[in-house]
Amino acid sequence: MKGKPLILSLFLLLSASYVLSQNTYDIVFPGTDRDQKCKLCFQIFNQKPSEVKFSIKRENDKLFFEVNDRNWFNLLFNNAGDGVAVDIVMKDRYACESEPINNTQIKGDLLKPVYSKELKSGLKTYDDNRFRVLVGKIPDGLLNDKLEFNILFLSNKNLCRYYVIYDLEFYAWDLLDMGMYLDSLTYSPKEIKASADKDYVIRNKTLKFKIPFKKNKSSYSQADIKPIYDSLRLTDFNIKTINIKAYASIEGVAHRNIELQQLRANSIVSALQSFQKSTIKTQVSSSENWVEFFNDIKGTKYEFLSSLTKEGVREKIAGALSREMEPIFKNHRKAVLELELEKKDKYSAESANALLAIFNKAVALGKVGEAKEIQNSIFEKIKIKEASADILQKMTIPKEVKFAKILNKNAAYKYMLDFRQALIVYNELLALEKLVPRDREIKYNLAALKIVLWRFKAIDVDEEALQKQILALKNYVLPSSLIARMMVNYHIIKAENLMEKKDYTNKDQSITFIHNNYKKFPLSDYDYLSLAQFFSYYASHDMAVELLDRKVRSIDVDEDLLFYYLNLTLINKQLTRDPNYRTIMLNAINMNQQRFCKLFNSVENGGVTFQLLEDEYLRKAYCESCED
Repeated sequence: MKGKPLILSLFLLLSASYVLSQNTYDIVFPGTDRDQKCKLCFQIFNQKPSEVKFSIKRENDKLFFEVNDRNWFNLLFNNAGDGVAVDIVMKDRYACESEPINNTQIKGDLLKPVYSKELKSGLKTYDDNRFRVLVGKIPDGLLNDKLEFNILFLSNKNLCRYYVIYDLEFYAWDLLDMGMYLDSLTYSPKEIKASADKDYVIRNKTLKFKIPFKKNKSSYSQADIKPIYDSLRLTDFNIKTINIKAYASIEGVAHRNIELQQLRANSIVSALQSFQKSTIKTQVSSSENWVEFFNDIKGTKYEFLSSLTKEGVREKIAGALSREMEPIFKNHRKAVLELELEKKDKYSAESANALLAIFNKAVALGKVGEAKEIQNSIFEKIKIKEASADILQKMTIPKEVKFAKILNKNAAYKYMLDFRQALIVYNELLALEKLVPRDREIKYNLAALKIVLWRFKAIDVDEEALQKQILALKNYVLPSSLIARMMVNYHIIKAENLMEKKDYTNKDQSITFIHNNYKKFPLSDYDYLSLAQFFSYYASHDMAVELLDRKVRSIDVDEDLLFYYLNLTLINKQLTRDPNYRTIMLNAINMNQQRFCKLFNSVENGGVTFQLLEDEYLRKAYCESCED
């Protein structure tokens, strides 16, 4: 999903060596006196709150300057010679067959400047606290080209700032998943998606394994897999799904490497399937292991290969060198298995109605342990849609201390099935707390729900009292990591509220708290991406990069994490020229080549910006992987 208040902007301060034949109107290109002539303009930009955004928006052939803060706009365009001009840039400038790009101040077709009087008189309110003014039209001859629109900011007609617009992929983030206590703390496998759906999907137990491959071996027997399955058998679980990422070493022919990995992955699935009757759902992907190849040759006599193209590497290692490097390659042939397990259920053959009757009977007889087991079977029936969630209302559970755990589970599960039940469940748990005021799981669930309800303004919350409630959980022998996670969520909501009030100073204090505390507890992939997006949205891009940096260098990194990192860093030439960055890009290309290439589309066509190709290093990677 794309969507931010305004597209972000990148400032480029270029030299005064300007030689171009096109009309530059009355714009002055200052030289060594730039600092003096642009002093006021620089000051206004330096004092600009990070939350103030601006961009150029196109409607057919018309171009509008948009901003989300009228006061800053009026401050910037105060004097008669203060204005903007638009530089229309074509993607053809970066064609792979072209010579290296000339570094000129004006990259495309420069439109006539628009100055203060016209800007202020033409500024109109537009769509939810945005303001816009017409600043030019696209020439007829360019209407069908792939275009982007850079902004020249003028102070007393002097070019003081030149901005390239870039667009980061954005998703609505969520709070870090706090889970809910059922029999134990249960989380949900949230995925990044454009939907506003907040419902939970209950997650089964998951395990990860790595299986090495022998050279040229493509089949696996039960004996090969039995140690893995034996470890599963001891937990009394069945395998529900397998996600296999298979990796080939890079020597050899590319298409044969991928084909071999696919065969290997399928043979693993067949071997595991032989141990159980129920069908295992599988997802298999294959790629060459360029990531670990470039990581492992650092500091060795083979490091010279890092500067070559992928085909250049293959040519160099053909024959004797390939055999010599086998101690490195043997570690690159492997599969990463992620197994989702489900507990074996002795009641699985019973219908939902039969389970309901057995449950109510067990409760009536006071058989709490048996009732808990049947309750879990009912939950499973709901999860696989063999029963409606309405069945939870038909479970007869006396409001007695000995049934408190069962009552808590029913309430928490109701919320996890349907986020919209949050307020109802919260009130149920408040009543249950009176019955068992020292129950730590009920205390935790109440605090978690209160945080969620506060975020969506479903209840009035005293911030100071909520903070004390969260910190008091340590008195109930709850892990400190859970409390730290709640406090980070507390400050995420607080930052959002302060942002609405434009209290930027205190908002920044909450962001600093989040940055200083998120390392105190483990993060899921969803949490990493959600938190990175939070930092990015609140203009703390360095924090987002720092958060993801340690994750994106591994071969089994989540795809969304990796591409979000690329979105954040592709504009940073200091990072892109680091030899390690090539490894990250190759990882992305192996995972999803089409998605990687799309990053270099125009902003209007879903890319970050095609002007990334101004960087010859990125242009080389793009032309190698994205152009025939």
